[in-house]
Parts: sequence; C-alpha cells; structure tokens
Amino acid sequence: MWRNSASFSTQLIKSSKTFNSFASNDVVRPLLHCRSEFHPYSSSPPSSSDYLKLGLQPSDGLPALSATAVDLSSLASKSAHLTRHYARCYWELSKARLSMLVVATSGTGFVLGSGSCVDLAGLCVTCAGTMMVAASANSLNQAFEKYNDAKMKRTMRRPLPSGRITRPHAVAWACTAGLAGTALLASKTNMLAAGLAASNLILYAFVYTPLKQIHPVNTWVGAVVGAIPPLLGWAAASGQISLNAMILPAALYFWQIPHFMALAYLCRNDYAAGGFKMFSLADASGQRTASVALRNCAYLIPLGYLAYDWGITSGWFCIESTILTLAISATAFSFYKDRTQHKARRMFHASLLYLPVFMSGILLHRISDNQLAEESSQGITELSMSPQERKVTEKDKLKKHRPPVSYASVAPFPFLPVPSYVSS
Repeated sequence: MWRNSASFSTQLIKSSKTFNSFASNDVVRPLLHCRSEFHPYSSSPPSSSDYLKLGLQPSDGLPALSATAVDLSSLASKSAHLTRHYARCYWELSKARLSMLVVATSGTGFVLGSGSCVDLAGLCVTCAGTMMVAASANSLNQAFEKYNDAKMKRTMRRPLPSGRITRPHAVAWACTAGLAGTALLASKTNMLAAGLAASNLILYAFVYTPLKQIHPVNTWVGAVVGAIPPLLGWAAASGQISLNAMILPAALYFWQIPHFMALAYLCRNDYAAGGFKMFSLADASGQRTASVALRNCAYLIPLGYLAYDWGITSGWFCIESTILTLAISATAFSFYKDRTQHKARRMFHASLLYLPVFMSGILLHRISDNQLAEESSQGITELSMSPQERKVTEKDKLKKHRPPVSYASVAPFPFLPVPSYVSS
C-alpha cells in the first residue's frame, strides 16, 4: 500500500513538472496573455496578432466593427470640414454684413408701412426673403468680378479669387438663393414686394456690376439699388406704395453718395488696379468728389421736416434728423476744405453712424394710424364747434400743457408753497 502511494506521489510530481514545462513554452504564454487581455478590467481588446500567435483565426465581428467605427469617424470629420468650408465661402460670397444692413432697411420700411399693428411673422418672412435676394446679388457680383477682385488688395482673398470655390458653384448658390428668396416673398407677402426684390437683383447684378468697369455713373445706379429695400419692406407690409413710403428710400439714396465717395477716395488706387471706373479716379485733386458728397449731405436736411409734415413721425424727429444731418454735413465740409485721407475717413465713419441713428429715430418717433385718426377726429370736432366752445377748448389745452408757476413768496426754499397754475 505504501508502495502504491509513493508511486502515485511520484507520478503527481512528474505531471506537475510536465505542466510547468508546458506552461513555460510559447504556446500557453499567449493564451495566458490573451486571457489577461480579455479580463473585464483590461484597457484594450485583444488584437488580431494575438489570435494569430495562438494559431487561431480572428473573429469576423470585432475587427470589422472597429474598422467601421474608424470609417464613420473619418467620414464625420470630413463632412464637418466641408460644411465649415462651404459655409465660410457662402458667408463671404453673400457679403453677410452688407446684406444684414440691407435687411435692416427693409425691416424698417416694413414697420413704417405697417400702421398701428406690426405683423411679426410677415416681418420675419420679409427679412428672410430680402436676405436671400441680397446674398444672391452679392454672390453674382463677385462671380462676375472674379478677375478684377484678384487684382485688388482688399478683395484678392475672397473665395473666388483665392480658388476656395469654383465660379459655377458660386453661380449655382446665387441662383438658388435668389429664386428661393423671391419665391418666399411672392408666396408669403405679395407680388409687388417680390417684383421689387427681383428687379433689384437684376439691377445690381446685371446693370450696376458691369457698369463699374464702363462709366462713373455706376455710383448713382448703386444708390438706386440701395434705396429699393425699404420700399420693398413698405410694399410687403401695406401692399402698395404711397408718397409717405419715399422718405426712407430718399434718405438711403442721398446717404449713399457721400458714403461711396469717401470709400472711392480712400481706395482709389485699389479701384484703379482692379479696372473700375470710379468718379474719384478722374478727379486728381478730390475737389469734385468732395463737392458731390457735400451737396448730397445737404439734400438730407429737409427729410426730417417732410417726415413730420407728412404725418410719419412726430416733431421730435424733425429736430433730431436736422442735427444728425448737420453733423455729417460738417464732416463733408471739412473734407471739402481739406481733401486728405484723414478727412475722407472721418466722413466715411460719420456716414456709417448716420444710417442706424436715422432709422432708429424714425422708428422711435413714428406715428401710427390710430394716432393719426385721433388727431383728425379732434380736428373735425373742433371745426364743428362754435367760436365760444372753441375758445373754452383752447383754454383747456393751454391749462393742460402750461408749466406750473408758483405764487410769489419771500420764504426760503423749504417753505415755498405748492406750485399751482396762475388763473387767467
């Protein structure tokens, strides 16, 4: 019995030695390594090389899944990059800041033409349609002037001259935006507004743009283009164009002349290099350029009075508009007296300040239809009164608007009596 137990222990020791030698060879080590890699706390999954060391075929699921994830991530990054690239190109082609200014003038015209109640949905639709049409016009302008822009320092980095986008792509983008904006205005506002938008697009892209390389009259044609958007907004709100609707377009037209004259004087070397026939290029001394700017600033002065006289705004706007116009006229007169880059830049900055202040004032002091109806009804009532009743009404008005006057007193300030109206 002891002999059998001894032989059994001897065999057990031999088998353990055999297992240790087996565990130390190159077959089990990868297996143990693979087990450790499959451990739930391991940081990385087993690779296909580990399977090959074991003499096993890798599973079809895990490597295919990882390859698909890599492909999806690379595709997503490429898509994001292309989206950012073309969004940036469309932004620059549209001249987004200039288009936003056009939208602001159109929105102001919509509010002025709305009367007492402003349709917010209609305002948003009008602004969106105007933005798309303006973006289309600016994009077509750059598509037609690709080679001219490449010769000018301030425009050579635009998407088309720099080669970031092709001309057919830019034209396709412009046509899509223009058609969508015009269709939106036609379906959601009225055909008059859509017609004004389409005509302005044609005038800017196909008349003003080629005219820049032919004759200096392009500046005045461009001023007409800039005057149409507030008229578009008025037409979208009211469905018609009246005499009152011409105040803001007139302001836009006369404002653009000194604005463009200052810009043309500052960038005349660039315009000459690009082949554009600007008014300032034929005026070496700058005197004619400055006189045109000063004259159009003077044309802005009566607009505030006309807005008040035609019942669009209150009398406060007449005063504020006159002060504002005299300020920009002062910078134009300074440029006329001393034609330097510094004076031209001051007039340019004053023109940038003028337009938003003018539009804010006309919106702040505008008179709605309800107020006009009340005033007209009061006037009709007064006409129907007898002379004695009219006198009593005038006395009541004077008493209502007369400032308080205190009785004469020799007492010091803390003991002055309560102010009262002096009886007439």
